[in-house]
Amino acid sequence: MTANSSDSSDRSCAPRAVIIGAGPSGFFTADQLLAAGVRVDMLDALPTPFGLVRAGVAPDHPNIKAVTRVFEKTAKKDGFRFFGGIMLGRDVTRAELLERYNIVVYALGASDDNRLGIPGEDRPGSHAATHFVAWYNGHPDAADYEFDLSARRAVVIGNGNVAIDVARMLVLHPDELSVTDAADHAIKALTESQVREVVLLGRRGPAQAAFTHPELSELSHLVRAGVEVDASDLELDEHSARWLEEEATPTGRRTSELLREYATAGPTQASHRIVLRFLRSPVEILGEGQHGPVTGIRVVRNEIQPIEGRGLSAVPTGDEEIIEAGLVLRSIGYRGRPIDGLPFDNRRGVIHNIGGRVCEDGHRYLGEYVVGWIKRGPSGIIGTNKKDAADTASSILEDRDDGLINAPTIVDTGEIAAFYAERVPDAVTWVGWQSIDAHERSSGEPHGRPRIKLVRIAELLTRARAINTSS
Repeated sequence: MTANSSDSSDRSCAPRAVIIGAGPSGFFTADQLLAAGVRVDMLDALPTPFGLVRAGVAPDHPNIKAVTRVFEKTAKKDGFRFFGGIMLGRDVTRAELLERYNIVVYALGASDDNRLGIPGEDRPGSHAATHFVAWYNGHPDAADYEFDLSARRAVVIGNGNVAIDVARMLVLHPDELSVTDAADHAIKALTESQVREVVLLGRRGPAQAAFTHPELSELSHLVRAGVEVDASDLELDEHSARWLEEEATPTGRRTSELLREYATAGPTQASHRIVLRFLRSPVEILGEGQHGPVTGIRVVRNEIQPIEGRGLSAVPTGDEEIIEAGLVLRSIGYRGRPIDGLPFDNRRGVIHNIGGRVCEDGHRYLGEYVVGWIKRGPSGIIGTNKKDAADTASSILEDRDDGLINAPTIVDTGEIAAFYAERVPDAVTWVGWQSIDAHERSSGEPHGRPRIKLVRIAELLTRARAINTSS
């Protein structure tokens, strides 16, 4: 294995950073550091870069995925190296990275989903939306997941953009699916799906919905699915009405107006439908016996009340109903995983930091930084990571100039590459990724698709291996 970019002589004494995680926040940070003369190695647990742009963005959103062109330009810059297939904690340790780098940046995202904590949550047919998203996007860890799509109705719990993405994927027409880069196994299963109705449940009211206006608006353009909203769900309580009038953003107001348009239009004659329901929280996921598959979900109706110190909150009324369904997908937020030796906020699921500097109770972890969701929690869109990365990079460069970065004991970059090659002989360089990318694109071109993804680690490594060994 060789590096994908050689270091020029004027960088030989420049500080070296390692960024763990090749998603948007990692690439945006890399670009900032490279521009400031810092050499950057990037590690990712997968053989492929781009994180959630590849494995999280909905396949029918190719325009959002186009941000990878920006990342490709970053990867071409002098001083950048990519090592895919290397996992922190499995292949290398935090201590080993600190022996080799002045700067260690954790850009690991928030890979764990929040749980409902209600009876029946683990029944067959009840899943985390993260697993469903990974499955239809071809994430290697999800290639063998199975989802029973034989039910007529599915329930998606959550009111964010991921919840809308999941609902939309369940009702896309086969012609809409067939031109995407969704995994082949998912296209086949979704084409044969019997799901005709997806109920999207929101714990709070329409004024507090977390999805964005473009995501909601997109639902009106689906080929075979209509959108239904019960007008009674849009009757705002006095607290929400005041909040919408005085504090909501213009986007929030447009979203409320669009919901009213959906409600006014009423039921459509479409063969499939997405039903938006608000002010309802799941209480129990129902099924036959203790371990039988999902047959429905019991929900309680909420009302919005001001709670001191918490603003407006959804409070259960005790009024319950049952929604029959054979598939339940929860999309209620995500949390990061702790890293041995670093301070972790279990409530928020993030690493303790100030301005991206890892710290706790006044103690600085010299040379260690965070960026993205592991820094701030799962919020914002891809573009949000750009400013977040700039803030972390600013802290790093300030510390560099003040002499407050780590002093590694191993500084030879060739030794570092050899170290990775010894630990993970099949680690994928950028050139190896380019071989994977070219293969996927050429495979998709005859079918009018942007790419046909390789979804098995062995397939990805086989495609990258010959290029890596000859580079």
